[in-house]
Amino acid sequence: MTDRDVEVEYPLTEFVAKLRRLADALESGKPFRIQVANKRFTVPRSAQWSVEHEAEHGEVEVEFQLKWKLADAPDKPDHDEEV
Repeated sequence: MTDRDVEVEYPLTEFVAKLRRLADALESGKPFRIQVANKRFTVPRSAQWSVEHEAEHGEVEVEFQLKWKLADAPDKPDHDEEV
């Protein structure tokens, strides 16, 4: 995978639906599929998650992050649900 840094904004209803599916996958311990800007990939069960808070130049940001090594990503997900 080549280096990439993409941010996509979604309407509130789509964002909420993605968060719900993400929470369900995390809670059940399953990997899940996500597509961001036409790139689809699988987030493995072993992904590490964190919450980041930044405040600078009059703006505040909260990021929910999932990180993993490419070697940890399965070739095929256990299910085809897309977040």
